[in-house]
Amino acid sequence: MSRSAGSRIAVLGASGFIGSTVVAALARRHPEAGLRLVARGRSPVPPEAENIEVITADLTDSDALAEAVADADVVLNLLLYTGGGTWRAAEEDPRSEQVNVGVTRDLVRILRRVRRPGPAPIVVVPGSTSQLGPGGSGLVDGTEIDEPATVYDRQKSAAERVLLDAAAEGILRGVSLRLPTIFGATPNAVDRGVVTAMARRALVGESLTVWGDGSVERDLLCVDDVAQAVLACVDHADELSGSHWLIGTGQGVSLQTLFTTIAEVVASETGRPTVDVVSVAPPEHATEMDFRSIIADPARFRAVTGWRAEIPLRAAVRQTVAALVAG
Repeated sequence: MSRSAGSRIAVLGASGFIGSTVVAALARRHPEAGLRLVARGRSPVPPEAENIEVITADLTDSDALAEAVADADVVLNLLLYTGGGTWRAAEEDPRSEQVNVGVTRDLVRILRRVRRPGPAPIVVVPGSTSQLGPGGSGLVDGTEIDEPATVYDRQKSAAERVLLDAAAEGILRGVSLRLPTIFGATPNAVDRGVVTAMARRALVGESLTVWGDGSVERDLLCVDDVAQAVLACVDHADELSGSHWLIGTGQGVSLQTLFTTIAEVVASETGRPTVDVVSVAPPEHATEMDFRSIIADPARFRAVTGWRAEIPLRAAVRQTVAALVAG
């Protein structure tokens, strides 16, 4: 990221699961870079960082957003509204649209209004492989036609469209990075998704429940690998701008295998018996997307950036469980 070593990098959502991991990766690689950490909550400051600014703000306030991105050469919009901890919160809470779409929309307005000499700023916004909707299953590479089926996926698709349209106008260099199922732990946070939920159950001796036969596959990516992909987007913004890119391991893991792995790792970490993994009927709130296997082929992104997932599933699960045990 040599072009950013002397730049101002604004990380929106810096206190979050992905945001805090990206900040730590930036600080390790370029401690001299100017980092502006922006979040509603307290943003952890990496000890390696030498030039850092912390702003506490509600970024759905356009004035606060304008202050947060003022003079930034790079904006990493890592905000995500998940309410109760999953994408399903967007189905019921209208505030999700303000975060998942509104901030990107306001960001484009701000950057259009304050154009300055030199290269357009780099803006990276994460999306989701599930934006494909029912039109995508099995191994996908991002060339498929999107049919977003949930409120969350439609919001992510809307934000992506705003970003890529602005890139086409030359207002910014915009990269949409579509993510698979992300999990893991940092010194400041653990994910709030299925891996952590099941690990918490196993830690208190409860059996793990899988819907149906557990054959549905997920592409599971460690958050540390995601952080490296975000940094790669900045490194290669000129080549990536104006399109969406999928990242993942390229390999599917059945939920039965995932939950069994979690149970085994928890038993190894605690010395207690391995909890059972049992099949249950799907709940009423289950959607069609819950039963689709989507595996992200990162070949297109790798060809441009050289990025690849490095952290094996079991190692990442162990990292997550250790963080939960440490409390």
